[in-house]
Amino acid sequence: MVDAGDTAWLLISSALVFLMTPALGFFYGGLVRKKNLANTIMMCFTAAALISLQWVFWGYTLAFGPTVNGLIGGLEWLGLRGVGPDPNTDYAPTVPHLAFMLFQGMFAVITPALIIGAVVERIKFSSSLLFLLLWSTIVYDPLAHWVWGVGGWLRNLGALDFAGGTVVHINAGIAALAAALVLKKRLGYGSGAFEPSNITYVVLGASLLWFGWFGFNAGSALTSGSLAASAFVATNTAASAATLSWLLMSWLSKGKASIIGAASGAVAGLVAVTPASGFVDVLGAAVIGLVAGVLCFYAVGLRSRLKIDDSLDVWGVHGVGGTWGAIATGIFANPAINPAAAGLLYGNPYQLVPQLLATAVAWVYSFTLTYVILKLIDKAVGLRVKREDELVGLDLTQHAEPAYV
Repeated sequence: MVDAGDTAWLLISSALVFLMTPALGFFYGGLVRKKNLANTIMMCFTAAALISLQWVFWGYTLAFGPTVNGLIGGLEWLGLRGVGPDPNTDYAPTVPHLAFMLFQGMFAVITPALIIGAVVERIKFSSSLLFLLLWSTIVYDPLAHWVWGVGGWLRNLGALDFAGGTVVHINAGIAALAAALVLKKRLGYGSGAFEPSNITYVVLGASLLWFGWFGFNAGSALTSGSLAASAFVATNTAASAATLSWLLMSWLSKGKASIIGAASGAVAGLVAVTPASGFVDVLGAAVIGLVAGVLCFYAVGLRSRLKIDDSLDVWGVHGVGGTWGAIATGIFANPAINPAAAGLLYGNPYQLVPQLLATAVAWVYSFTLTYVILKLIDKAVGLRVKREDELVGLDLTQHAEPAYV
């Protein structure tokens, strides 16, 4: 039976999560050089339109349709056939099936958009669109089914992922690492200054991401009750803790308080608490956030020392932060918050087994398939812009629309 309050909350949450994709465009756009700002925002903005269509036509049924051997959703809901105003009791018994589909679609939109941060300033716009479409279909949809779909094999093994630590963040973060390796370094990387174009955009983007994340995590309760409130508080607590721990690490390292460091810390904390948000209490969330800020700070430093040009540190923040969050869920899951789960600290050390398995599967599956997809696109139509186009900047060469005149 449809509940008006639950439905209203899920629709509001869907709108909040949608906002995160253009917010990501500002966050990423502020970090790139001025000559590539419009192109970076454009790739995120277009991802929202492209994957929204992919989701309604075939993505949703592949991710959440009736299972085929626990591996993929069947085609029963192709083009949203049979997805209507009545609830689907397998997933969300108090909201219209359409509302659940819409909410999950916003996750499908932002996940491939996250990968853009690893390939900015050098990928063809046309090739980025082809990649987004193929990656969503071949990588995101199956992994979403394994973890969240009824009958999905990782779900059946007991893997916990409340709002997307494995499906969204590990998946995108590891794909970003593969993408950086395939596209190789930007021209001049390691020898010249790559100054952010607009630090205010970075903070604006991070703030809007933080705001939208309340829908991301609290909306995943699928009801407007106490679990949503608990996830909301856990989300804000972890983000705050990670903001301060990353800020402290960068302050101690550089002798100055970094604005970009604080913004990056907030995102790291939000990433890490995502899989745990509906399972942990406020103390658990605070610990997850504090550790995430430190861990992701060092991961970004490691990536830099290895000279891997994951341009905007998607692997360091989302891949490493998501991995910590997935494992931490198996440690801090508190049955007093959610009776469906108990972690190591609450008498169930075995919860770490499916958490570690799901994490390993996501790492291997995402890296391998992403690498193959990009290699095939490169062979078919090419991935990188011409050398002279990269030097001039993608705003002019890909769009003829500079962000700054």
